[in-house]
Amino acid sequence: MPPKAVLFDFDGTLADSYPAIAASVNHVRARRGQPPLSVDEVRRHVGRGLPYLLQQCVSGADLVADAKLYRDHHPSVLISGTQLLPEVSETLRALCQGGLKLAICSNKPRPFTEALVRALGLVSCLTAVLGPEDVPRPKPAPDMLIEGLKRLGVRADEALYVGDMTIDIATARAAGVAVWLVPTGSDTREALEAAKPDRLLDSLNQLADLLGK
Repeated sequence: MPPKAVLFDFDGTLADSYPAIAASVNHVRARRGQPPLSVDEVRRHVGRGLPYLLQQCVSGADLVADAKLYRDHHPSVLISGTQLLPEVSETLRALCQGGLKLAICSNKPRPFTEALVRALGLVSCLTAVLGPEDVPRPKPAPDMLIEGLKRLGVRADEALYVGDMTIDIATARAAGVAVWLVPTGSDTREALEAAKPDRLLDSLNQLADLLGK
């Protein structure tokens, strides 16, 4: 049966936000007297939450102080350093107009995701935007997907989760939700294939056709 709802990761799935994230990471590194990292060096650590990102990208990270530095800086680069991936807007509109309920479940701090959703023109397509602030445990725990299902009013077997990382597979499996991936994020296509999602797409623009929308 086709799903009644689709829940999405954000970074690497719907948007290329890596320049913005790298800029804020490098702001923290500069304050610690450390040289900047390239976007690709930062990219591979994105998706597992801000504490993990800082632990991996800032030597001797002070998680409380560095998280504040990151959060205070990030609004200055959030919009300019993020763009939707190709055909994301058209895909989400097709799914929404086709009667599917849509939500975002991302380890990105929710205020940043909400600001981007507004700036990128996705608000009308989405029923809910969830972040790590909304649940006891971030991904790969199933909490965020379970809460997302509640907000959308659907069962796990009526939903699909779309992400870009192996962590998204673990999250969906723990929540009992089918999971499709796109190779546009932090993990390589080879790593995604080895992790065996229910389907590996070439790009998000295949989604509407595959769901009959």
